[in-house]
Amino acid sequence: MARQKQNVGGWTAFAAVLMIFGGAMAFLEGISAIARDNVFVTTRNYVFSFNLTGWGWIHLILGLIILLAGVALLMSGAMWARVLGVVVAGLGALANFLWIPFYPFWAIVLVAIDIFVIWALCAGDQRHQVA
Repeated sequence: MARQKQNVGGWTAFAAVLMIFGGAMAFLEGISAIARDNVFVTTRNYVFSFNLTGWGWIHLILGLIILLAGVALLMSGAMWARVLGVVVAGLGALANFLWIPFYPFWAIVLVAIDIFVIWALCAGDQRHQVA
């Protein structure tokens, strides 16, 4: 049997576009952190303080995975892509929460985007029809 391609629309398509955007931004954030750009500041005495270069590699790899998962979700709309999207958006939210001491405003924005992506993928695009 041939598989039918699912139509991706509504919240799923919006979540996929946000994943592509957020993944690209995390990827660029990672490149900037690896290059030790002067964009980042470090907050002293923060509970979760880590090496900037290490976080750069984490954001680079995680951003690429989020971007690819967003493309897979947009292209297929399959359940495995939705589950993968929820998992990587959760990891992205966690990574950006721990990234707050380096770039507070952008980290909080990306946490909010990741949480919205998780909500949109879990809510789905089910249309309820009344008989």
